[in-house]
Amino acid sequence: MQRKFGKLFAALACTLAFSAPVFAAGKTYQVATDASYAPFESMNDKKEVVGFDVDVLTAAAAKAGIEVKFINTPWEGIFATLATGDRDIVASAVTITPERKQTMDFTNPYFDAKQLIAVSGSSKVAKFADLKNLKVAVQTGTTGDEVVQKLLGKTNPNIKRFESTPLAIQELLSGGVDAVVADNGVVTNYVANNKGAKLKTIDDASFAKESYGFAVHKGNADLLAKLNKGIAAIKADGTYDKIYKKYFGK
Repeated sequence: MQRKFGKLFAALACTLAFSAPVFAAGKTYQVATDASYAPFESMNDKKEVVGFDVDVLTAAAAKAGIEVKFINTPWEGIFATLATGDRDIVASAVTITPERKQTMDFTNPYFDAKQLIAVSGSSKVAKFADLKNLKVAVQTGTTGDEVVQKLLGKTNPNIKRFESTPLAIQELLSGGVDAVVADNGVVTNYVANNKGAKLKTIDDASFAKESYGFAVHKGNADLLAKLNKGIAAIKADGTYDKIYKKYFGK
């Protein structure tokens, strides 16, 4: 999910980008994740961070011979913790973008995503363009927000913004909007686990593919190489496929 970060962090990151912290051998790497984005990261009943990103990074770290600890970190400011060295890795369904690559380094992609439309089962919406004159809910600052802005216009009052995708979907269920546009993994997970909601999803060819990557401090080539090695290993031995099937069923 492409979630934006502010100008303050951009300035901070530029200042710190070339002063990567030194990592001691045998350390446990601190991982920042905003645990409010199931199925990628969320909190279970035991207050543990769980999800697809958690399982993938944990498995990759094991292959790389390193240990990781996940820390629930609010999205706003999550990249600042990476820049200052308070966190070593960000694993939070982060879309790899040219803008972000200027201030942090990314692993090879571990998940391909795109936008998906959710509407009520009785809706006549069949494609993205059909949303032109409708009310659409999005999560603030995400790729879904951006693509809807391009269709409806940046200041269009028909765009309803929420702090999370589940809240946007609740607005759809209550009749406050006609559709939700958000990352396919999150929308699909919600629909699959809430059959009674009677929602349907619509894929549109106009939605571009996005790639998620784990982020590390700019210039930390050693950690980046280890993570890439681990990702390649779990893809090669079938571990990644098992994790994917666990969360997405295919």
